[in-house]
Amino acid sequence: NNNNNNNNNNNLIHSPQRNQIRSIFIQTEDTPNPESLKFVPGRNILEVTEEETTNGFYATRSDKEDIARSPLAKRLFAIDGVKAVYLGADFVTITKFATSHWTHVRTQVFGAIMDHYDSNDVALRDQPEITDTTIFDDDDEVVAMIKELLESRIRPAVQEDGGDIRYVGFNEETGIVTVQLAGSCVGCPSSSVTLKNGVENMLMHYIPEVTAVVALEEEEEEGGEPKQEEEPKKNKSYEERLAAAGIPFSD
Repeated sequence: NNNNNNNNNNNLIHSPQRNQIRSIFIQTEDTPNPESLKFVPGRNILEVTEEETTNGFYATRSDKEDIARSPLAKRLFAIDGVKAVYLGADFVTITKFATSHWTHVRTQVFGAIMDHYDSNDVALRDQPEITDTTIFDDDDEVVAMIKELLESRIRPAVQEDGGDIRYVGFNEETGIVTVQLAGSCVGCPSSSVTLKNGVENMLMHYIPEVTAVVALEEEEEEGGEPKQEEEPKKNKSYEERLAAAGIPFSD
């Protein structure tokens, strides 16, 4: 079979060294968020164990302590126009400011990833073992089920689009689950559709105590326009994609 790759979204980077030339084939993939691009270098980004295949690293420009833990994130935030960085097991999602242009940002991201591999440094230091979906002894049955569904069913589907979703909390009195969106989900016009028609429907389907799912509000961009609440036309594609991942929408 002849597989013709689309070279528009691929970059072959040669790294000259004293005795050899290393090549890294970095692919880019669009995400539902026009301000986010997924970079796939064909190599591991984060060192993950079999038990922790879905835990990523997310930081915005203001997260100084988190950035200090990640040499790769530090390189990426040195690029003018980078708003947020998400590191997955084998990909990097870059979210830029709306005022920046991909023609400028993309080239520098390629270079930063190349420099990272040349340095032989780790992408993330001292990655904590405890994550947002770790089930603790004092978690009640409802919270444990919410965390399990987020980790095993919902998060993998969201990461397909270069994003991530994290558990923040559950209010027993109101039945509201609070989550945080990361990667390409942040600021994406269709993220509210994903949240309502994917995440909320699934949790309510399996856990009657859940009444709604809300996302923590991100900082608005300076001079940015208010985010749109709904884009109903995109419901179907998201429902189909999440359904394909095994997330039901009805009995």
